[in-house]
Amino acid sequence: MSQDQVWRELFSPLHALNFGIGGDTTCNVLWRLQNGELENIRPRVVVLWVGTNNHEHTADQVAGGILAIAQLVMTHLPKSKIIVLGLLPRGEFPNPLREKNAAVNNLLRASLPRLGPVQFIDMGGSFVHSDGTISSRDMFDFLHLTASAYRTISTTLHEMLLQMWEETPQERRASLV
Repeated sequence: MSQDQVWRELFSPLHALNFGIGGDTTCNVLWRLQNGELENIRPRVVVLWVGTNNHEHTADQVAGGILAIAQLVMTHLPKSKIIVLGLLPRGEFPNPLREKNAAVNNLLRASLPRLGPVQFIDMGGSFVHSDGTISSRDMFDFLHLTASAYRTISTTLHEMLLQMWEETPQERRASLV
């Protein structure tokens, strides 16, 4: 099962768009969003998963970039719900980059609620075993997800999206007006 198959199965039926580009940093995403990528779209939910490629930056800089992106999305798409996915751990064994990713997630967990209705989800803990290792069955190179791990994260995200899309009675009435 490939990532494309999972996307087609879970997200294509939701008419989801994927604006991700492999190798992107928060600066790349911020530039694209400031230069028109948010124009002419009105998504119900925006999922942000960015930052792991900012490995040469400090945790504060990475979290700051993600927060700037979330703020920009909130400003341009005020009716959209926002989910920020935490950075995944990296490396077979505990290491400074893994610690930095955990620090980024802690900063996001503390800072995102101040922006407003942004949901933070950290799915990384399920990949670290009790001895601190990550299995190649989950991350084939200890950074990128295997197909089965991608399916696990995608299924969890898909279920959350479906829950978020359930309209409240107030939302239903407003959409009829």
